[in-house]
Amino acid sequence: MSAPRAFRAFVKRAGRGENTRAMPNKDVVIVILAAGKGTRLKSSLAKVLHPAGGRSLVESVVRACLPLSPKKILAIVGHQAEQVTAEVASLDVESVVQQPQNGTGHAMLVARRAIGHAKIVVVLPGDAPLIRTETLKALVATHRNGNAAATILSAVVADPSGYGRILRKSETSVAAIVEDSQLTPEQRELNEINSSIYCFSVDKLWPALAQVKPENKHREIYLTDAIAILASKGEPVLAQIAPDPREVLGCNTRADLAEVDAIFRERKRNELMASGVTIQLPETVLIGPDVTSGEDTVIEPCVQLLGKTKLGANCIVRTGSILHDAVLGDAVTVEPHTMISESHLDGGNTVGPFARIRPGSHLKKGARVGNFVETKKAVIGEGSKVPHLSYIGDARLGSHTNIGAGTITCNYDGVHKHPTTIGNRVFIGSDSVLVAPVKIGDGAYVAAGSAITENVPPNALALGRSRQAVKPGWAARKRREMAASDQGNKSLKKRSGRKKSRPRRKR
Repeated sequence: MSAPRAFRAFVKRAGRGENTRAMPNKDVVIVILAAGKGTRLKSSLAKVLHPAGGRSLVESVVRACLPLSPKKILAIVGHQAEQVTAEVASLDVESVVQQPQNGTGHAMLVARRAIGHAKIVVVLPGDAPLIRTETLKALVATHRNGNAAATILSAVVADPSGYGRILRKSETSVAAIVEDSQLTPEQRELNEINSSIYCFSVDKLWPALAQVKPENKHREIYLTDAIAILASKGEPVLAQIAPDPREVLGCNTRADLAEVDAIFRERKRNELMASGVTIQLPETVLIGPDVTSGEDTVIEPCVQLLGKTKLGANCIVRTGSILHDAVLGDAVTVEPHTMISESHLDGGNTVGPFARIRPGSHLKKGARVGNFVETKKAVIGEGSKVPHLSYIGDARLGSHTNIGAGTITCNYDGVHKHPTTIGNRVFIGSDSVLVAPVKIGDGAYVAAGSAITENVPPNALALGRSRQAVKPGWAARKRREMAASDQGNKSLKKRSGRKKSRPRRKR
């Protein structure tokens, strides 16, 4: 038996923004149930603190609620209350402690004072992070328009086993929520399930909860019993169908977390592709919820874009690269297997392959950092190049400077970090060591293999290596000596290997 067509049509219109005029929600309080432990996860971490899609479960729920602009958002906390409170405090969520946890209805009674004089209360589990703002807005609109005592967010699923079913008494009203264990054979054919997301009229909720008795094996007070009481008294109880049944998925097991995480990642990839980004083999690419990108950027397979990474237009991020809190201007090329963290690339840059751009690095326009180069708190000036096999730390490079292969800025003396300053149009020869603090002036040259411990004036040549000595014929003599030594060793070994004859006894 499928859900009524009228409700499906309403949800479809809501998804298109039709006939769902904006409602003022200053009379609405949202309650997020986040007190549980999550025993089936087999974790020392509270269930709602587990991550999926780049955020904790409870943070995702809160973020879905914020655009409703309610009077307040409450989190009912219990297990690891301090950690859960800290997780949501920055989002202007007020916490209410439920101790002990005696059911969902008991959680509402604990929050009664904090709910105050609100007219409507929306209740959500803290482990249903896929819920969308649009779905919640439509739920509240349905509740208001229907003058309902309670409105249930339901979902139509192919396999409803294990879920409570919505039992309707008409196309628009609900008779009861029947738990899976109590279903009759006929009711098992129902495929509209309860999501545990509700909207209540507060003046109807409290009298109904007052009549709920903890007559179950756990001796707890359940919100579903309050809904049954409202329906039995003829109060309007409605059910609105979620447009996507995946929105109501909870996270009770590690497999559930993996499924929800995959859906979040799919949503984010689709969002970027809709904005003009090309993603090759999308299923292999991991993108965080706060990542943004300009048009015509290409992301190759097996890339991770994390944190608040921001890509400009016409960028290319090649296979295996990982960017975290990186800001890239337009037309940046990130070659394969490059890591960029907390750094800024102005635009027109090429980085990698196999480069590591560590926090605090800034590549100015057109700068290039090549293969097996590591930077840390380094400014690479406009048009400057660090092509390969170098470490540039706590350094500032001017424009159009070239750093030879194997160059190292020795920035650490064992106690403190020290800066290296390299001017404009400087040439640093390969395998040079710049011992900080040191300054290389504009236009200077540093000879290959130098160890520079003192400042170099502009336009000077610095050599910091010992003078080369050449000894003619030395190699030939050395080879003859080695050959003679080898021959002597062989002769000695041969003599020592002969058997000694036994002396004859005199007769």
